[in-house]
Amino acid sequence: MSKNSSSSPRVVVVGSANTDLVLSCPQLPQPGETMLGGIFREALGGKGANQAVAAARAGAHVTLIGAVGGDAYGRRQRAGLKMEGLALRHFLTLPEINSGIALILLGGKDRQNLIGVARSANDLVTPAQVRSAEPAIGRAGAVVAQLEVPLAAVQAAAVLARRHGVPFILNPAPARPLPLSLLRLVDCLVPNEHEAGMLTGKKDPEAAARALLAAGCRAVIVTLGSKGALLATPTGILKLAAPKVRPVDTVGAGDCLCGWLAVGAAEKLPWPENLERAIAAASLSVTANGAQESMPSRAAVMKFRSGSSG
Repeated sequence: MSKNSSSSPRVVVVGSANTDLVLSCPQLPQPGETMLGGIFREALGGKGANQAVAAARAGAHVTLIGAVGGDAYGRRQRAGLKMEGLALRHFLTLPEINSGIALILLGGKDRQNLIGVARSANDLVTPAQVRSAEPAIGRAGAVVAQLEVPLAAVQAAAVLARRHGVPFILNPAPARPLPLSLLRLVDCLVPNEHEAGMLTGKKDPEAAARALLAAGCRAVIVTLGSKGALLATPTGILKLAAPKVRPVDTVGAGDCLCGWLAVGAAEKLPWPENLERAIAAASLSVTANGAQESMPSRAAVMKFRSGSSG
């Protein structure tokens, strides 16, 4: 499937763009501890931009709704997204505002991460900006959002998606309480175990998923890291394992999964088949460094799936 061809599935992403400042350590430091000897690198990230790049590399025509500042970080981010073929008409540059910055610590055998995100242009994405993209949303096969932009903008996207009968996928990260009015507009909610627990107060992922279905979500996918994910729908719960890989960098794995889920939804794949493919893509992404740069191509995921199942 060629990039941006008329036959490409259309995905709209509402979300953040950040520059990741990453320090890779032998292990994650504890509070008050100084860890020497880490390796520093800078990479393009942000949950919205990551998911947009993942969807584009999966073969979709992607429109990104978001914002950066007028600084060097913002110029670099926009240039990188343009190279990926994203439609950036609704991705604004706010001249007097700083672009998003994420400070990331990586460490341990499993390359787990701790992330802090600065206030930035991401916090100024508005419902009006989202509504100005209604024609793109109406033409889309799926809309995906996260919570690194204001909740009002996310809600506006959900309302427009429902109005046009477009599947709305929400990755509730960073975790925060969500109104029932939003959850009832969600076709698929994609939290990790921590986020599912925070949203419901239930530690067991299956119980949390059932509670989120009861709150109004049409489907719930709880990601379980290296253990894969579980899919909860009104017909039952399905657990899917992840292929075994040697992780190098787990940053962006969840975003990779969400981007591929959006493409699968736009292609009208059943959720079990969609999730199996998305887990494969996310598993492949952790074998490379970086967030956006680690997002695999459609061809790479097809090859990986045929190899891991053979």
